Amino acid sequence: MPELPEIVCRAREMNEELAGRRIRAVAVKQPKCLNVPVAEFARGLSGARVRGVTNRGKWLFVDTSSGHLLLNLGMGGEILLVPSDDLPEVWRVRLDLDRKQSLSVNFWWFGYAHYIAAGRLDEHSMPAALGPNVLDVSLAEFRRLLRGRRGAVKPFLLDQSNLAGIGNAYIHDILFRARLHPLEPLTSLSPKAVRRLHGAIAKELRRSIAKGGAFYEVDLHGHPGGFRETDLLVGYREGKPCPACGTPVVKIKTGSTASFLCPRCQPLSG
Repeated sequence: MPELPEIVCRAREMNEELAGRRIRAVAVKQPKCLNVPVAEFARGLSGARVRGVTNRGKWLFVDTSSGHLLLNLGMGGEILLVPSDDLPEVWRVRLDLDRKQSLSVNFWWFGYAHYIAAGRLDEHSMPAALGPNVLDVSLAEFRRLLRGRRGAVKPFLLDQSNLAGIGNAYIHDILFRARLHPLEPLTSLSPKAVRRLHGAIAKELRRSIAKGGAFYEVDLHGHPGGFRETDLLVGYREGKPCPACGTPVVKIKTGSTASFLCPRCQPLSG
C-alpha cells in the first residue's frame, strides 16, 4: 500500500509531467471507483488543462481548469504515463493527454478516482475527514494535537483523521527511532519523548522520499522506488539484530495489527 512517501513522489512527478497539459479524453473501465456517473466524470475532465498536482496524506489532488481529480490508490496500484498506443494490459481509468500520451490509473483493491467540480472541493467528505499532512505539522502543532488525548501512540499515528500519511510500512521504524513502544500511552509521553517522536516521523518519511519511495511501488515511468528492505531499521525484521543494541527484533500483536520492535530499546513504561 502506498503511504505518504510514495504519494509525495507521485505528486511531484505528476506535477512535473502534467502541469500545463490538456486532457483530450477520459475513459473508465471500473465505474465503481468513481464518485459520480461515468458521463459526468468524463464531461468534467475532458478538455481541461492540468494546473498542478499536490497531495494530502494518501490522496493525490489534480487541479484542473474545470475542477479537481482526486486519486487514492487504496491497497496499491500504478499511475503510469505511457504512449497512447501502448497502454498497460490492465487499467481502470485513463486520461488521454496531448502529445499522444495517456495517464493510466490501475487500482489493485479499493482505489478511488473522484471528480469534484470547481469551487466544491471542501464538500468532499473523504479528504475533509483527514488530519493535516504529517510532514507539515510543526512541533508546537504536534504537541497541541497530542494534548488531552488518550489511547496508545501507534493507533494515534495510524488514524488518518489525526495526521494524514503514516501507515503500517513506516510506523515501526518511526517508533524505534523515537524509542517508543507501540502501546505506550499518550498520557505518559514526556516533552522529550514528544520531540523525539516528531523528529522521528520527519526523519523516516523523508528518508524514503529522498529515495523515491518504497521499492514495491513504481513511478510514472514504471521504475521502482529506491527505499528497499535493507533500509528498514526494525520493521519486518523479526529475529534480526537491533541496529542500536543487537537485541533480536520481535514481532508482537498490537490490536488488529502486528508491530516490530526492539524490546530493549522500546520498553513499555510501567
